[in-house]
Amino acid sequence: MNFFESQDHVRKNTFHLVFLFGLAVVTLIVMVNFLVMVVFGYINSQQLQDGGTLLQQMDWQTFAAVSAGVGVVVLAGSFYKIMALSAGGKVVAESLGGKLIPQNTKDLKQRKLLNVVEEMAIASGTPAPPVYLLADEPAINAFAAGFSPRDAVIGVTQGTIDHLSRDQLQGVIAHEFSHILNGDMRLNIRLIGVLNGILILGIIGYYLLYSASYSRRGRSSGKGAGGILALAIGLMVIGFAGTFFGGLIKAAVSRQREYLADASAVQFTRNPDGIAGALKRIGGLEFGSKVENPGAPEVSHAFFAQGVSGFMQALSATHPPLTKRILRIDPHWDGKFAASDKPDKTVSPWGGGLDHEEDTTKKETMTREALAKNLATVVTGAAMADVANAIDQIGNPKPETINHAVTLIAELPTIIIEAAREPYGARAVIYSLVLDPREKIRDKQLAHLQSDADADVLALTHKLLPTMDGLDIKYRLPLIDIAIPALKQLSRDQYQAFRDNLVALIEMDSRIDLLEWSLQKILFNHLDGQFFKLTHTRTRYSHVGQLKQEIELILSVMAYAGQQDRNAIEEAFSAATKLLEISGLQLVAKNEISLSRLDHSLEKLEKLKPLAKPQLLKACAASVLHDQRISSVEVELLRAFSDVLGCPMPPIIL
Repeated sequence: MNFFESQDHVRKNTFHLVFLFGLAVVTLIVMVNFLVMVVFGYINSQQLQDGGTLLQQMDWQTFAAVSAGVGVVVLAGSFYKIMALSAGGKVVAESLGGKLIPQNTKDLKQRKLLNVVEEMAIASGTPAPPVYLLADEPAINAFAAGFSPRDAVIGVTQGTIDHLSRDQLQGVIAHEFSHILNGDMRLNIRLIGVLNGILILGIIGYYLLYSASYSRRGRSSGKGAGGILALAIGLMVIGFAGTFFGGLIKAAVSRQREYLADASAVQFTRNPDGIAGALKRIGGLEFGSKVENPGAPEVSHAFFAQGVSGFMQALSATHPPLTKRILRIDPHWDGKFAASDKPDKTVSPWGGGLDHEEDTTKKETMTREALAKNLATVVTGAAMADVANAIDQIGNPKPETINHAVTLIAELPTIIIEAAREPYGARAVIYSLVLDPREKIRDKQLAHLQSDADADVLALTHKLLPTMDGLDIKYRLPLIDIAIPALKQLSRDQYQAFRDNLVALIEMDSRIDLLEWSLQKILFNHLDGQFFKLTHTRTRYSHVGQLKQEIELILSVMAYAGQQDRNAIEEAFSAATKLLEISGLQLVAKNEISLSRLDHSLEKLEKLKPLAKPQLLKACAASVLHDQRISSVEVELLRAFSDVLGCPMPPIIL
């Protein structure tokens, strides 16, 4: 199952979930109405014995009132929970006691974890998600949470970084990235909302029971209080029974996605021993994968491994048994779990034979020059990547992209990468990327920063400029991916100032080229939702033919980006349109193209259904490939297009 099929599958699962939720609400309405009729004497047993029916005894006004009340309570409970989680994955992480790991942490175990996350992010074409540490959890577990890659976070327990080798950690993180890329996180949050809505009835029953018990001890004890007591007990039974059966649905959905994430992790890393070793380590660890936080049951389906235990949880396990997961990855496994006192000495298939555990400190503090030399054999002789294959790798990147990501990070100057990992430096790095090489315009840009930017950020920008000016263009996108988590740590006012300054710097040369537009689009696409209230995009279009004008504009921009000669532009446009089953597509005149029109077109194209998007992206790729040359503008433009469409594209390896 590729990225687009998986996205479509999740969308269909969401529809199924909505259907099951509706069915659950109807069932609850019927059950609560029956309870009310029994408790308050609407049902006459004698009439039933005499041949009467329940429908004849039904008080339809009461039925309508009870039905409306149940519907409002359940829907409100679900809506409230989903809205509470709308701020993104950080809400889930913080509810479990997670603390954000600073991007510039000096802790070796935390640094190793963040390095792995950065590598996976660059390899998959997404910004590195913020990472939260559950420091009070000694077990091995992890999770990904959020509505989309834009607000995703990764959480790991202390036991995960204490007991796993680098390869095993890489397997776990690859598993979580699969959940991010395949849309599982949004489904997980909706599951939380659905179950909370059903649970509300049980909670209301609990408070009614408390109230009735208090009433019976007081002056108002009597038949009325007895009726409330019976109603309370009934609501508790109905609510918690509904939650239990809802948990079964949750478990069924979750187990299916866990197998897929395991397979994706193996395909991603090409190292089955990594994730298999992590699962074996869980089986051999005293604490296993159990998360002790009281909020764990609510998000149990989002964990890497079974995070809660108990009789009820065994009946609705959200994860397949460890043995089954291991055997799917390692069919020759002998059934023995890894000892938990010492980490495995696992050798990475691409790490040059380095011992990844007992010499962790040595590896993580290795000089940048030595690491780059060690990894050089991985990329030597690599040809220009086939862009069409890059489209096919969306959501499922090749192991080579991980090697490429490791190499890029290793090659970046220390001063640059350390700056990109903290909020002040990240702003300085981004400012440096858009400063014009022409002295007159650059002086004007720096003068603007002098008056409108933070003084420390300006000073750091000046410090970075000599190194940034000599940086190869291939590092632009990785630096953006690395800097975004640090930028998410800004306050709203700081981000607004940064955003305004960036727009001003770009506009200062009286033109916005496509490289600048791409950088701006990628950044704002991932950051705006962190600081401003945005509406989530809903799919509306099932075929690219429904957006003919928008398709014309996108393909025209792509053709103009890589070509100068009129004939070559028309050939690039023609190569793209041949892949689309749309008649009458015309090249848009260059003077009719504006960035505002481009933004508007992308907003509509974002609403395409998942299975319609690869056709468009492959058409863009055909435009790039028709002359067998790939320019930096084309690479970043293609990345920006795919990013806005919600299709993270792995890096194109040159």
